[in-house]
Amino acid sequence: MVRAPMPPPPPRTPKPGRPPPQPARPVAAKPEPARDDGALTVDNFRDDSQFPRIQAAVAEILASGKVVAPVDVLVKMELLAPEDLAAWRAGGIPFLESVVRSRLGALGRFLRILRFHAHDLKLQVGNEPYVRTYDGESVTLRFTKSGDPKVEQAYARHFVWPGKGPFRMPKS
Repeated sequence: MVRAPMPPPPPRTPKPGRPPPQPARPVAAKPEPARDDGALTVDNFRDDSQFPRIQAAVAEILASGKVVAPVDVLVKMELLAPEDLAAWRAGGIPFLESVVRSRLGALGRFLRILRFHAHDLKLQVGNEPYVRTYDGESVTLRFTKSGDPKVEQAYARHFVWPGKGPFRMPKS
């Protein structure tokens, strides 16, 4: 048995004593107020609560060497235990973020602040993958559970002082 399609409903009529509905008037566009959405930029990264700790850790690393790596800064900030870093490098921990004592969102912010600060210090960027040798094969170590290439690259990025002699912190 085939049914015929239903007819469309009749148009609504206003109830007695009420005026018919008016079409909506266009609302004048108001200028958007400036929003502070927490976005980190080159102009405001120094105002972040993490910046002083990152700055101190980078200064301490550069006082004794020429290379700043995010994992070393995490160790200096005491967000990563040196034993956990060694276990990860040996292959005992599948991905580094699982042992870092910080939220993932804060780690992303940390990486961005570190990159901005290294740029201000005129450090050169280098990208060396973290690998370990296992039974004669090189195995790339993972930083994140997801393995997102952009985030992995951000963790693997390191910053090098290109100058001769010890690094001197620029005067503010």
